[in-house]
Amino acid sequence: MITIDQLRKLALSFPEATEEPHFEKQSFRVKKKIFATYDDSHNRATLKLPEQDQDIYCLADPTTIYSVDNKWGKQGWTFVDMDHVSLGLFEDALASAYCCVAPKKLARLVISDDRPET
Repeated sequence: MITIDQLRKLALSFPEATEEPHFEKQSFRVKKKIFATYDDSHNRATLKLPEQDQDIYCLADPTTIYSVDNKWGKQGWTFVDMDHVSLGLFEDALASAYCCVAPKKLARLVISDDRPET
């Protein structure tokens, strides 16, 4: 189980990431663009993933990570069940979400040498 405190610590460790309210949720942003939200009532995160990453993460654990079932899902928005996702998988998906919306200069600070740039 990943808590909001763990999510917050991970998300805010990215360069220039901020936390702001977003309706009834918490959002995590870079340069005012949302890369993740947290819904306390469902203990669920929503991540903005590149399309190819969304496919991979959803295949890796389809009961825990799954596309939002509407036009937002087709744009990469993906639900993550925080009660069941592994920390390693979540950390990687969160980094992918950050890099998806961050300016390339900031994304390069997060992308490791063996991970392709999105």
